[in-house]
Amino acid sequence: MLDHFLTRAVLGAVGVAVAAAPLGVFVVWRRMAYFGDATAHAAVLGVALALAFSAPVFAGTLLISLGMAFAVAALTGRGFGPDMILGVASHSALAFGLVAVSLVDGPRISLEAYLFGDILAVAKSDLLMIWCGAAAVWALILWRWNGLLLATLSPDLSYASDNDPEREKYVLMLALALVVAVAIKIVGALLIGAMLIIPAASARPFARTPEQMVIGAAGLGICASLLGLWAAWEIDTPAGPSIVCAAAGLFLISSLFGRR
Repeated sequence: MLDHFLTRAVLGAVGVAVAAAPLGVFVVWRRMAYFGDATAHAAVLGVALALAFSAPVFAGTLLISLGMAFAVAALTGRGFGPDMILGVASHSALAFGLVAVSLVDGPRISLEAYLFGDILAVAKSDLLMIWCGAAAVWALILWRWNGLLLATLSPDLSYASDNDPEREKYVLMLALALVVAVAIKIVGALLIGAMLIIPAASARPFARTPEQMVIGAAGLGICASLLGLWAAWEIDTPAGPSIVCAAAGLFLISSLFGRR
């Protein structure tokens, strides 16, 4: 069954949607959209370093994404506004990544595959990595669910309950880096942020509890993945951007008909 490229594409897209769902709700609640973009853009530098040292791309993107996340967290609050830090980090990381890729020895690689994804080239080993990453993200979020939720709603209340909101922030960063590492081949560095934010934002008007929002985000993410792949197959459009366009369409419907 996995020998057909379209089956692998569907399973890969669904895996990314499942991985992004629980993290996306916290990104929306904490208004961390630009933080997700900065981490995703840094992944391009991770790709370049992985190719330069003949290391797995997953390892390179995970390490650099984690480094970017921790660096932004460390700089924020030290006399710099978070918007400024995220703006500098996001654009600088992408620029350094593109320059580094151009300097890698050997055959020229296609930057488009890492910027916008190449879902139709997903291999069986990629599927294993994607679904293991999704399982790790869910395990991490479920393990820290109460602490993450409390730190998101009220840092002061979190401290009063002997829960460290700073620790929970770093848990989110680890989960975010995992999502970026597994998603870069599916939707690319420029579109990962969209898959984190749009399904969660679409689920928000219909959710009455945080748990419902997570399940709704996962369901809408899966729907967007399947609709985007169908559109890409039928009208011959890029698969990654088509998935994001489908997610945007679902968000529009949610905004028009969702509960106020």
